[in-house]
Amino acid sequence: MDLPFAESYKIKVVESIHRSTLEERTNWIRNAHFNLFQIKSDQIFIDLLTDSGTGAMSDKQWGAIMTGDESYAGASSYYNLKDAIHDITGFPLYLPTHQGRAAENVLFSVLVKEGDIVPGNSHFDTTKGHIEFRKASAIDCTIDEAFDTTAYHLFKGNVALGKLEDVLKKSGDNVPFIILTLTNNSAGGQPVSLENMHAVKKLADTYNKPVLFDSARFAENAYFIKLREPAYKDKSIRQIAKEMFSCADMMTMSSKKDAIVNMGGFIAMRDPELFRQCSMFNIMYEGYITYGGMSGRDMNALAQGLYEGTDFDYLETRIKQVEYLGNRLVEFGIPIQAPIGGHAIFIDAKRFLPHLPKEEFPAQTLAIQLYLEAGVRGVEIGALLADRDPVTRENRYPALEMVRLAIPRRVYTNNHMDVVAVALKNVFDRRNDIRSGMRITREAPIMRHFTVELEQLG
Repeated sequence: MDLPFAESYKIKVVESIHRSTLEERTNWIRNAHFNLFQIKSDQIFIDLLTDSGTGAMSDKQWGAIMTGDESYAGASSYYNLKDAIHDITGFPLYLPTHQGRAAENVLFSVLVKEGDIVPGNSHFDTTKGHIEFRKASAIDCTIDEAFDTTAYHLFKGNVALGKLEDVLKKSGDNVPFIILTLTNNSAGGQPVSLENMHAVKKLADTYNKPVLFDSARFAENAYFIKLREPAYKDKSIRQIAKEMFSCADMMTMSSKKDAIVNMGGFIAMRDPELFRQCSMFNIMYEGYITYGGMSGRDMNALAQGLYEGTDFDYLETRIKQVEYLGNRLVEFGIPIQAPIGGHAIFIDAKRFLPHLPKEEFPAQTLAIQLYLEAGVRGVEIGALLADRDPVTRENRYPALEMVRLAIPRRVYTNNHMDVVAVALKNVFDRRNDIRSGMRITREAPIMRHFTVELEQLG
């Protein structure tokens, strides 16, 4: 008899969480103006808002923290991280930043100007925000299959090469770079194949355009390549990662994901001139180039986390837990993005609440119902996150209107996943009783979903 699958770690420290009542949750969500970002953490039972910075660090990471070098310039921790980045990605130059959006801010300050067009595969919120803040445009060139949650495609994160070439032919003079997000978060945590990466790089070279990888979940992407792309089944995660990054000229990383730290990020590149230009903005926005908004102890933990995050046993444990939740939801008939992605389950709110009009933000409505049901916090990946069109100021309604349940790394057990699954089933069973959605009462001009205020309709 085959042994059952078990986690590749054992639990050493625990944290208490509070079971609240429906009455308490109802008051809390009203006081938060129906924005789950505004709910206090002690008002949450199971927090699936994000997998960014919410993972549990290992004993070795905590040990590395104790030997952090806090020198302002030239700290040994900077060089420890430099060696880890070069070892795993192959990039020789890097700048530390306090998180991924800071890396984008520094890099885009050099590369993006008004009127530019940045094609890629479903830019995430901060990426699009930094582009549009500079009065440039983000063009989505993801394959069409990504926008049909019922379609089964092993690499829904892929770039449609025809779409990309159309942009390059039409607007090539205004394209500063091409961006690939690994994995493709907005499309449901879906991976990009190495075949597609090589094809994008070949096309980019034809048009003399650099390629940028948004690498927050590159290790999870490498895991899917190993399992789903036959040519790589005998390669290690780190071998696959090295080949992935050979298709890029530069990268940003929110290390709060696949490097399993609570805070940190970096930019890496090959071009010394780009490094020099970015260094100026890094010093302006983040700190000196050998700490860049990070403490030495955090750089040490990040370096160790890069190695742990590219370990196959760890990745198998992590992604199988996501699969476990996804399979339970499928058993209950709940519509999700298929196939199941790497870091989260994405619930198709259009199919879950088909009777709610898009103007009433069905994904946000569903996320609030899940919180009321069981104190589970997810996040809307839909029209609220899509913001308004910068020119017309009309709401943008994306093809996908989803609730993301992002699973923190090494934090929850499958018993917690069972609670989430049953809570969603309870909401699904009474979905026809949810007769109205939400209306915006106050919003910021950009990246509004973080601070938006809403009210219930009906």
